Amino acid sequence: MDLRNLGMDIGGMGFGIDNSILSTIQDMLELSEEHDKGNQNNPSRAYVRDAKAMARTPADIKEYPDSYALVVDMPGIKANEIKVQVEDDNVLVVSGERKREKEEGVKYLKMERRGGKSMRKFVLPENANLDAISAVSRDGVLTVTVQKFPPPQAKKHKTIEVKAG
Repeated sequence: MDLRNLGMDIGGMGFGIDNSILSTIQDMLELSEEHDKGNQNNPSRAYVRDAKAMARTPADIKEYPDSYALVVDMPGIKANEIKVQVEDDNVLVVSGERKREKEEGVKYLKMERRGGKSMRKFVLPENANLDAISAVSRDGVLTVTVQKFPPPQAKKHKTIEVKAG
């Protein structure tokens, strides 16, 4: 269970737990990606973190006659902090991270806005043109457009006249 959510519930009930303490505990429990890479005993921590990020990042997929549009909510993440890349020749990965602002001398009474990693992975179809991908971020919504290759032309049948010889 996410301690920040637990802290909001408990703090909201008036049990007197300081949210800054819960935030500090949460920060201590989160392992950095560098630690995950060096620790062979816990290879699943990065996987679990990515799975949680994908589960909480909503997306819509639209198909047009000449393209696909992937619309992904990325609230609070600036355009230059969003990464869009293609992995394994057909997996489009969209990721970014919203860092929680820490202010000295401030006591949060409630923390509902989510921080952390946002990520989605999309397996692209065979007709996706990987050289014609564009991305635009506006008002916390990222739209990735993937152009399609034109459909193959139907082969024309040609009749050959057979002559008597």
